[in-house]
Amino acid sequence: MALLSVWSEMRVGILLLSVLSLLSVRLVGAGQDSGSVIPAESRPCVDCHAFEFMQRALQDLKKTAYNLDTR
Repeated sequence: MALLSVWSEMRVGILLLSVLSLLSVRLVGAGQDSGSVIPAESRPCVDCHAFEFMQRALQDLKKTAYNLDTR
């Protein structure tokens, strides 16, 4: 008899957790939809960001090497 009581409490707990998780997923999705979305066409690609970063790093290395040479 106690086993049936525990089982029914477990079912209620699982049901409650699943309902809460579904509600939280909806709230998170709604929060992401609001706000400004930049279209993919106007966003620079990842490769462009990596290229610009590497260019800046190379310029910094050249400046550092030049400063070390002049000392």
